[in-house]
Amino acid sequence: QVQLVESGGGLVQAGGSLRLSCAGSGRTFSSYVMGWFRQALGKEREFVAGITRSGGSTYYADSVKGRFTISRDNGKNMVYLQMDSLKAEDTAIYYCAAARRGTYLETQREYDYWGQGTQVTVSS
Repeated sequence: QVQLVESGGGLVQAGGSLRLSCAGSGRTFSSYVMGWFRQALGKEREFVAGITRSGGSTYYADSVKGRFTISRDNGKNMVYLQMDSLKAEDTAIYYCAAARRGTYLETQREYDYWGQGTQVTVSS
């Protein structure tokens, strides 16, 4: 089992940057596929980015490709989401998630553990 805690959210102007962090507990952090999801007010939670166990492969939603970068540091039990060129439509609560099985995972049901979320607000 792993517990996840996100941080780094806040208010930023359009065009700006933020870096989200996700701290994981436990000694088996490197055995989990990690992902970031987001949920805007009144909308369903959607996939943003994912990273394989070793960090060797990353994948993104089309809406953030080229602007967001996911990375991980298994030695520190950390996952990051660097968000650049932010837009108003990126405003949402961002969630970190961990999956025990699979590789390239883009749906909520494939993830087993979730953090509490961190709010990102982009002003236009």
